[in-house]
Amino acid sequence: MSACPILVRFCNLGAFAAPPLFTVPPPAPDGARSGQRRLLKKLAEFLHPGPDSTGEMLAAFATAEQRRIIGAESRAMLEGALRLADMCAGDVMLAAPRMVLLDIDAPYEELLAQVIDSGHSRFPVFQESHENIIGMLMAKDLLKLQRAPDLNLRTLLRPAMFVPESKGLNDLLREFRREHNHLAIVVDEFGRTAGLITIEDVLEQIVGEIEDEFDSEPDEEGDIFALADGAWRVAGDTPPERICEHFDTALHDAAAGRDLHAEFDTIGGLIAHTLGHVPVRGERCRMGGLEFKVLHMRGGVVRWFRVQRVGADTPAIITQNATL
Repeated sequence: MSACPILVRFCNLGAFAAPPLFTVPPPAPDGARSGQRRLLKKLAEFLHPGPDSTGEMLAAFATAEQRRIIGAESRAMLEGALRLADMCAGDVMLAAPRMVLLDIDAPYEELLAQVIDSGHSRFPVFQESHENIIGMLMAKDLLKLQRAPDLNLRTLLRPAMFVPESKGLNDLLREFRREHNHLAIVVDEFGRTAGLITIEDVLEQIVGEIEDEFDSEPDEEGDIFALADGAWRVAGDTPPERICEHFDTALHDAAAGRDLHAEFDTIGGLIAHTLGHVPVRGERCRMGGLEFKVLHMRGGVVRWFRVQRVGADTPAIITQNATL
């Protein structure tokens, strides 16, 4: 039986493929794709231009914090890193009059006392003049003289790093990392010692103040510590009322006829008022039967005092300028 001619003709049409609904263009060459990406990038920058200045960048950080994209601490660190590019060593250095220097010709006992009183770990060492810094001494290296008294102190010195006041903090931070150094002597345009700067000083411009064992935040009852020699270590931000309570005394201004402890929030502020200037390390002040010795400074603020009782017949106020 022969097939229907119409059916055969219809079936034969299936041998031809149906035309596609759409065609996929061939892949573009690498050069064309790169040009497309550049075009899209320029279009995005035109529609959403980025910050063109430091002020706009800071505003962008503030907006990001408001939208909870970044936290407050992250914003502060980003702003610190941005401002670091505009700062130099002279902006954050410790001024020369407040430096703690060691005399290469001083006896061992005197050097050891200086190291213990200051609480630092690195010290510039000078010979004959404070302007003649011959090296750096690590506090731990000084202890080697106890086991070998005949050892020459000069052999323990490490090379000093000198930088100009105009040295950018970005460049200085890279140099600290490259040289594996933590401290540099800052000199002015005439080559004289202007101060010193540490890697901690630079990093604090980004992350905020870095606290160490001297800077630890005292708790409510942890701002006064007894020492082995009968003295006390007292935090500079301790309320004067707590000083009076702990030592059972009154910080009284006999000349003015009033109690000073009620007029100041911190013992550091009271001592500065009494002295009439910002204290320096090693300076002493006596009042209320107590002697306050500045033990540690940071940023022009007293961090710690060494306090000991004195006789009632001692002068009410004694100041003693610290030496370099």
